[in-house]
Amino acid sequence: MTSREQHDRMANAIRFLSMDAVEKANSGHPGLPMGAADVATVLFTRFLKFDPKAPHWADRDRFILSAGHGSMLLYSILYLTGYEDMTIEEIRNFRQLHSRTAGHPEYGHASGIETTTGPLGQGIANSVGFALAERKLREEFGADLQDHYTYVLVGDGCLMEGVSQEAIALAGHLRLNKLIVFWDDNNITIDGKVSLSDSTDQHARFRASGWNTIAVDGHDPDAIAAAIEQAQTSDKPTMIACKTVIGFGAPNKAGTHKVHGSPLGAEEIAATRVHLNWPSEAFVIPQDVLDAWRAAGAKSAGAREAWNERLARSDKKAEFERRFAGDLPAGLAPAISAYKRKLADAKPTVATRKASEDALEVINGVVPETIGGSADLTGSNNTKTSQTASITPTDFSGRYIHYGIREHGMAAAMNGIALHGGLIPYSGGFLIFSDYCRPSIRLAALMGIRVIHVLTHDSIGLGEDGPTHQPVEQMAALRAIPNLVMFRPADATETAECWQAALEAKDHPSGLALTRQNLATVRTAYSEENLSARGAYVLAEAADAKVSIFASGSEVEIALKAKELLAGRGVAARVVSVPSFELFARQSDAYRASVIGSAQVRIAVEAGIRQGWDAIIGSDGGFVGMTGFGASAPYKELYGYFGITPEAVADLAAEKLA
Repeated sequence: MTSREQHDRMANAIRFLSMDAVEKANSGHPGLPMGAADVATVLFTRFLKFDPKAPHWADRDRFILSAGHGSMLLYSILYLTGYEDMTIEEIRNFRQLHSRTAGHPEYGHASGIETTTGPLGQGIANSVGFALAERKLREEFGADLQDHYTYVLVGDGCLMEGVSQEAIALAGHLRLNKLIVFWDDNNITIDGKVSLSDSTDQHARFRASGWNTIAVDGHDPDAIAAAIEQAQTSDKPTMIACKTVIGFGAPNKAGTHKVHGSPLGAEEIAATRVHLNWPSEAFVIPQDVLDAWRAAGAKSAGAREAWNERLARSDKKAEFERRFAGDLPAGLAPAISAYKRKLADAKPTVATRKASEDALEVINGVVPETIGGSADLTGSNNTKTSQTASITPTDFSGRYIHYGIREHGMAAAMNGIALHGGLIPYSGGFLIFSDYCRPSIRLAALMGIRVIHVLTHDSIGLGEDGPTHQPVEQMAALRAIPNLVMFRPADATETAECWQAALEAKDHPSGLALTRQNLATVRTAYSEENLSARGAYVLAEAADAKVSIFASGSEVEIALKAKELLAGRGVAARVVSVPSFELFARQSDAYRASVIGSAQVRIAVEAGIRQGWDAIIGSDGGFVGMTGFGASAPYKELYGYFGITPEAVADLAAEKLA
């Protein structure tokens, strides 16, 4: 068969697997896979560097389906090109419980799924992190080991989401020229034509953000190929606008919103088989077409073998493999231990944001893969250290990213950096603006990846900036995200321990909530064990205690002072520091019982809301904290105004004992 005939039949294999799987599931989105099949076929057969037999090859090109609702496009290609864990049975089980083929692509469910997408805009924002990581690691390890492209397929919806502009602007500024975005320009959304809600000139928008743009017929394989070749020579990131017909090939529904998110129906599928000359039954791919796809899947095997030989000869082999395995340097634990000894001697009074900077100075000296950043709050978040020179558009030798005022884009790019491998991203922002990051933080937790968020100015303790900047419900909201571990350390020692615990966790993201105000040392004696990694521990014991006081962060000081007040009233009280709810919940029943204790009264104190504390203090326990928004005033005045004081804790304990 001719080259064009072969291309058409290979693209149609994607179309029919997609429409048949959606039909069998009785739900899904056939329109995008049918419309974008030509673009995907050109990319995977002619350009993409990948090997299904080695899906985690560190120098593979990355393909990100930002328009995740079109997941059957990706699943079809993974099956057709020969990924072993994507069988025809998985295609048949699309959208079924425990299948690898979830409604939207989920990282870890199957090889070849580079990131979890579905919330529109996340994929293109992740891609900035992927491309940034490639550029940074190419600087560090050389083009022999890191030299690949990041390709992204986006839809109209991705480009409408605000996070896409944050991502596009950052990528353009950094001149990430190995980032190539395909826009599936089909002019259709769920409600109907794009013109119902949007009239943006996307080419002008991308060009204004520092991108190269190209327009092609998305159903002309040679034009698509020429555009990719042109993009690969650009000194800027490139957006290729591919004019497509959504649901291409469906004789009655193509080009309409009816094909976006609903099965075509048996009658329309039968008509499409006739229209596209595809007599095969559902889920059956003609052998010659399958053979052609499997050959496409094998085309980079030689490139991978050559890369393996280069890696074997490299004097950086051990470090490269350690980094991509996600293992930490052996020097981290002893460095943290030595630093904790110094803190036990010095007993500094310092804000935990500054304590975090000091801990990072130690960490960044022994962990070369950390890559820091901030959303234009470097001096406030204290995330930059002596080892982290700034990355610029012309110099990627540094280890610090100036994300600009783009919290959401920052969090999404960090996910991409972590998913790429070889680097551990951390960044800074105010805790209050975690709300701007939340969708990407949640996806990091869903994917189980190591991303660390430094979230400073963690309470009314920030003072005069007032309630717009004072977190109240944010800690509880973040603690509610499954598989996200939040830390709220009480002093410099706990801060160092929390950083160590966050770095050692490969399977979840972490957040460190840190103070603006200075805090006295509460851990006055050195402990080899990382007590904060337990989530909670007894900080101050008392014989025959009648009261247990639980606190986190800046309120641990208050708890210790309340203990003294109660002692003066003849009431024995113990204090438990709770830097992490999530890690404490993972401890054994015996350990949890020993820490919670058997005191008659349990009180929790935190400059936030009560939500979550009942798991420790019980529904009948007492709580001293916030019940409404903050106010603008010096922080010491605010603590008194809102009744978060040692006296309030002691009085509540006495009331509960009465």
